[in-house]
Amino acid sequence: MSRRNRATLSAWQKHLVDELRSLARERPHDVRIVQQPRLDSDGDAILRLRLHTADIPHRPGGLELGDDEEFIVKIRPSLFSPPSAEVDHTRFLGFPHVLQGQRLCIYLDPSREWRPSAGMAGFLSRLWEWLTDASAGAFDPSTAMYHAVGGVLHHADGTPTIVVREPGPPKQHQIARLITRSPHRHDLTYSADHDGHRTPVFAVASDLPFGAASTFALFLTLLDDPHLDRAEGRSPQVSPQSPAFLTSLLASALRNPDGTEQYFVLAVPHPAGGPHHLLGGRLPATTADALRRLAKKHGTAITLDPAIINADIPIEWCNMSDERQEVTTRRDDNRPVNGFQGKTVHIWGCGGLGSWLAEFIARAGASTITVCDPGTIIGGLLVRQNYTEADIGQTKADALATRLQAIRDDLTVIVAEGSVPDPAVSLSADLIIDATVSHSITTYLDTLAGEDRKALIAQVATDARTGTLGIANICAPGAPRTPSELDDQAGRSVLADGALELYHALWEEAAEGDELIPTRGCSVPTFHGSAADLAAVAATLVNMIGLHLQQVEAPVSGTHLISLPHAPAGPRHHFLPAASDTRG
Repeated sequence: MSRRNRATLSAWQKHLVDELRSLARERPHDVRIVQQPRLDSDGDAILRLRLHTADIPHRPGGLELGDDEEFIVKIRPSLFSPPSAEVDHTRFLGFPHVLQGQRLCIYLDPSREWRPSAGMAGFLSRLWEWLTDASAGAFDPSTAMYHAVGGVLHHADGTPTIVVREPGPPKQHQIARLITRSPHRHDLTYSADHDGHRTPVFAVASDLPFGAASTFALFLTLLDDPHLDRAEGRSPQVSPQSPAFLTSLLASALRNPDGTEQYFVLAVPHPAGGPHHLLGGRLPATTADALRRLAKKHGTAITLDPAIINADIPIEWCNMSDERQEVTTRRDDNRPVNGFQGKTVHIWGCGGLGSWLAEFIARAGASTITVCDPGTIIGGLLVRQNYTEADIGQTKADALATRLQAIRDDLTVIVAEGSVPDPAVSLSADLIIDATVSHSITTYLDTLAGEDRKALIAQVATDARTGTLGIANICAPGAPRTPSELDDQAGRSVLADGALELYHALWEEAAEGDELIPTRGCSVPTFHGSAADLAAVAATLVNMIGLHLQQVEAPVSGTHLISLPHAPAGPRHHFLPAASDTRG
């Protein structure tokens, strides 16, 4: 039987209703069920609840509550969705955490905040906390959920995500272009240098507390009366906006091909201030074609009465990936990897460590990454290196460059031919990472270290026996020691320290069985280690190197030793500062 045809409550709904009835019997003065549950067409149980709120303290600027407040409670059939609370008035309009002027958003993240085991007692406690904070004016404007668009959007299947990275809109009514990157992604740009779908970006005069509707006619009505003032017998707070919007929409539609949908973007003022909230929608191709015919016949400066527009014409709302710097905070904010942001990085050796290092550094925000490794990818490497079946036969540098470029549009990736890049280019980089484990490369780096350089040099490696240890020798600009001298100094200190026995293997010759021969015949011995091991070692070393890049004034030279939790016993991290460098 479909949910729509159910005649009785689900077991979960009955459980919650019984809990609520029990609470109402125990505290009749505070909780009262004033309308018994009924099932709606979606199978949700709807009931009306009255709470005694006269004793909730009120402070100036807080929400005005009556002695009793009634709420429409909706209980879903499944325990995975929490109950919700709505009101049937507009007195809460404009307060944070209120959708459509009537639905209270009491769970910011239901997956963490909704506990089915707490049942209706937990739900009522959450609702009571919301009312207490609202009455006290305790919502923090910087973090509270002030909804610029208060309605729950009806996202249409098949609509693309619109990616926005450019600031704007620079004008109240602006023509942008949507660039199709894939069937599921369009990028918005204000640059006239790009071809693409002409898209009006329209700045509306106020927030839309009741949402933007799911039909074209109702949307135009809300543009002219966003707070539904007419329903309360008041004049709308804003001047009519639908004529200007339609003019902009028609002008764009005329410039787009027949048979195509018409997209638009709304820039909605945010109740908490700051940059506009962006909302993207589109009209079906049949509607867009009708608008084109209308514009060709009557021009674009026409007025359409929303009341005469077919009420069934839908607006297909799109997902928005609003990545403007002024409205987003990086998810890796205030972490060691922030040292890579905007940096120019060289990665020599794109194998077990280098291929993972490169990806983590690309995601951390480096501006330019130069990769260097002439080796060819074979199938056996896929066990632990950051490549795929499609990469087999390519050089590691070429394949890795393609992968890195796919991670970020704004990242510049350069492939250096040969064993190392041009020395002048290397010296001007912010960071050189040597992941080759090559004596020849170390000798070459010793010569670079003595030059006038901007680059911080980091040599990284793992152990042959397990691939669970990591080392990063950090040679700062102006350091008196070369990379090989730094490594020799660290090796002597470690081998003389019994407490660091775990790391002795990094300077000792590999014992029999420590290395493996991956294929029969003339196969170069290599170290043990999985993708999980090497990615974890690389990630840890990236964090260590990032900390040095954050030392703007005087980066410290020295050696980091790290081990993974499943490595043999020993210190998980140890730093040996360079002998002549006692800073840090």
